[in-house]
Amino acid sequence: MTSPTTAPNPVQAARALLKELQQTFPAFRDCLPLAIGIDKQLIARQPELPRKILRIALGQHTNSLRYLKTVEKATHRHDLDGLPGDALTDEHRLRATTLLKERFKKEADQRKAVRAKEEEARLADEAARLHTEKLSQLAAKFAK
Repeated sequence: MTSPTTAPNPVQAARALLKELQQTFPAFRDCLPLAIGIDKQLIARQPELPRKILRIALGQHTNSLRYLKTVEKATHRHDLDGLPGDALTDEHRLRATTLLKERFKKEADQRKAVRAKEEEARLADEAARLHTEKLSQLAAKFAK
């Protein structure tokens, strides 16, 4: 039986692979919209790449904020060397825009929920302080 610390975490391995891809290929470094089938191009150039880790790394890259912002405004996809290829469809640009809006809305909702909890806690603390103050006043009044 192997312990979990000896086997590398696939997500961490994917992050390391993504850093390596960013150092090696201009399309990754510059966060250019990737050509359809870029995974096949990567496997052709580096057959030793583990496919599962590669899929996770590509998912991390293509779901990154920087990548989605680039896709939203781009007109062409690029190969590994950063050379333009096929045109980027309106459907793919719209999907990037939709994902960005959803992400920003989710983050805004989370910030709003945190602020609401902080305000609720502040009001509860204020109510407890007033309650304690009132009890102290009553105790002082009847202690005479």
